[in-house]
Amino acid sequence: MVKLMTEQDMLELNTVTNVDEDAQEGKYLTFSLGKEAYGIEIRNVTEIIGIQHVTKLPDTPPFVKGVINLRGKVIPVLDVRLRFDLKERKYDDRTCIIVVNIRNMSVGLIVDTVSEVLDVPFKNIEAPPKIKNCSGNRYILGLGKVGSQVMIILDSHKLLFGDEVEQIADAIV
Repeated sequence: MVKLMTEQDMLELNTVTNVDEDAQEGKYLTFSLGKEAYGIEIRNVTEIIGIQHVTKLPDTPPFVKGVINLRGKVIPVLDVRLRFDLKERKYDDRTCIIVVNIRNMSVGLIVDTVSEVLDVPFKNIEAPPKIKNCSGNRYILGLGKVGSQVMIILDSHKLLFGDEVEQIADAIV
């Protein structure tokens, strides 16, 4: 069962993300897309915000929903569901934007819900299975065993490819 993050949890997370890198080792922000649990290294997370108005950009891939104004800074926003070729879902009050740093650029990741920060020791993380002709593995850093469940750990730096980063950067300038 996925525990949903409260506003207080989000405030505490924003404090945690400003601490020493070593203290963040093995810590993952967990979120869900449908029934699947995902994790992203907490060291890459800047903050979590609720869904807000997204301004669409022309000539960007379908998973790039557009840009938001976050305290005067324009940042691109990706719908992680669409990035993973999952069915689009209507945003609701549990939909969140996880702001991460990808190649020195702040990027918002739209997810269904944010859950909690978990400690996942390195010994509990396995390499993803090698599946021929499967491009989805390129986003996966590993598979974390958490109790009796498996969490898909994402490599946030691989959510965008070089040409996509340039295309998005050019669109927001």
